[in-house]
Amino acid sequence: MKFEFEIKEHKKYVDIKLKGDLIDKIQSQSLIDKIDEYIQNDIYNFTFDLKDLKYINSSGLNVLIQIYTKARNNNGEVVLYHLNKKINELLLITKLNTIFKIADTQKDAVKLLNVE
Repeated sequence: MKFEFEIKEHKKYVDIKLKGDLIDKIQSQSLIDKIDEYIQNDIYNFTFDLKDLKYINSSGLNVLIQIYTKARNNNGEVVLYHLNKKINELLLITKLNTIFKIADTQKDAVKLLNVE
């Protein structure tokens, strides 16, 4: 399944809905470019809705880690929410659940950002 994303801009953070399969850096380059634009415009906080993300591999995890690193280097935060069972298990196995903040809902994700 093709990788796509939708962006909703808010005052102090950006909500990004990931869809499909996140399996290589080339297909996700437009997402990374968008994140770079937001960071250049002093927006460093991101929530990611993973409800429609069907599959992610190590390259896809690397993309999320790159985004996390960019945000944290600017005192920002990344919160993942609506994780399906497979992606949640993958984060547990890789111990990335200790790095990323994880929430059940968007409302909870925004609370973890501490921006509003």
